[in-house]
Amino acid sequence: MTPIPAPVAPAEPGAQPRRPIRSFVLRQGRMSAAQQRALDTLLPRFGLPFEPRAIDFDRVFARAAPRVLEIGCGMGETTARIAQATPGVDYVGVEVHAPGVGSLLKQVDEHALANLRVIRHDAVEVVASMIPSHSLAGIHVFFPDPWPKKRHHKRRLLAPSFVHELALRLAAGGYLHVATDWEEYAQAILATLAAEPLLENTAPGFAPRPDYRPLTKFEARGLKLGHGVWDVVFRRRPAAR
Repeated sequence: MTPIPAPVAPAEPGAQPRRPIRSFVLRQGRMSAAQQRALDTLLPRFGLPFEPRAIDFDRVFARAAPRVLEIGCGMGETTARIAQATPGVDYVGVEVHAPGVGSLLKQVDEHALANLRVIRHDAVEVVASMIPSHSLAGIHVFFPDPWPKKRHHKRRLLAPSFVHELALRLAAGGYLHVATDWEEYAQAILATLAAEPLLENTAPGFAPRPDYRPLTKFEARGLKLGHGVWDVVFRRRPAAR
């Protein structure tokens, strides 16, 4: 899940190619036996492979319905709860970390969530290659890594270039919902989304938490300790006439 890098000049002959700046670091997280089994047995059933062509949502879900993309599903509890609560909406969750993907796949199977599919890949590449323009009713980005040190801000997911790509994938009236518990990042996200011409804010500033976003145990514990959570909800402007 990386900000889309700006074009770079061709490398000199023999030089190493420049690596893109990524908004995540793949760590060897602890994988339970159940998560590994889910990856091995359920990813072929409920996963979508990354490929450089647009998803045919009607074929994948065997119906026509609103579609929502969730970027960074973590361990999948929120993603699964939202999909279970809204069976009339189809969801595609994107996550790179194997334990989280395994956990989400387990929940898809346990709750028989026919309206949820999972892609284990970099979300920036998924958006660029697999998500058609004007195809989404919504996009969720809940608690992205804030990369708090200033020298790491270039790694933040919601760079202006990526926000523009997300806006292009929304249908008119479709929403982009970001939530973070890092106030400085919240202010930066609000400013970035406000600067995107294709989007308009649904609130005077930060939005109240929509009912569809469940309060996680981690978030509830933080709120009791006085920690803040900020929701930013913008909508795709209607096409100009």
